[in-house]
Amino acid sequence: MFKVAVPLLHVSNSAAAENFYCTQLGFQKDFAHRVDEEHPEPCYLGLSRDRIWLIVSSYPGDGIAGGVANILVDNVDALHAEFVAKGVPIDTPPINQTWGSREMYVKDADRNCLRFIQA
Repeated sequence: MFKVAVPLLHVSNSAAAENFYCTQLGFQKDFAHRVDEEHPEPCYLGLSRDRIWLIVSSYPGDGIAGGVANILVDNVDALHAEFVAKGVPIDTPPINQTWGSREMYVKDADRNCLRFIQA
């Protein structure tokens, strides 16, 4: 029986990714795994916000940069206002899609896209 899927996004700089996802997008760091704690890279970071989990990894072989994670949210416009107040660059502001959802897209430094989707 399936329980949950956790997207993994490849990043080139785990410290910059942690700053973006935690400081700007409001995720919290749940764990960080490094082969050697004295070296910042590569790193496998577990992040969460509300009931959403993400993994960002700078380990070679953990995906490629430019991935996509669809995140279902209650209110895209409220999230947009929160992100704008924090100075988050918005790739695509809230838009009503022809298929019936309202969506906003944000990209990290590695061009990974978070699609915030309101049904």
